[in-house]
Amino acid sequence: MGVSKVAWGKVAAPVKTKVEGGQSWNNVPFAYLTGVMVLLTLVSIFHVWSRVEVIDLNLKISDASRQFKEAQQENKRLKVEVASLKAPARIEALAKGELGMALPTDQQVIVVR
Repeated sequence: MGVSKVAWGKVAAPVKTKVEGGQSWNNVPFAYLTGVMVLLTLVSIFHVWSRVEVIDLNLKISDASRQFKEAQQENKRLKVEVASLKAPARIEALAKGELGMALPTDQQVIVVR
C-alpha cells in the first residue's frame, strides 16, 4: 500500500479570535439564535393568547346578544300585559265585583263651574 504524505503546513487551522469582552466568535451565533428563539417563542405565545381572547370575547358577545333578545321579548310581553291590565272594562269589572263600587247617580254628581 502506498502511503501518502500530507502537507500540514498548507492547511490553515481555524483561528479563534476574541470579541470584545473575551467572548469567542463561535458563541455569538449561539447567543443570537437563542435570542431569536426566545423572541419567536414570545411572539407565538402572544399570538395564541390573542386568539384565545378573541374567541372568548366572541362568546361573551353572543351571550350578551342572546340575553338582549330575551330581554326585548320579555319587554314586549310585559307591555302587552300592562295594556290588558289598563283596559277600562277590566277596571270597571274589578271595581264592581271586588270593591262593591257602582256608577254614581245624578244626585251624587256635582258639576263645578
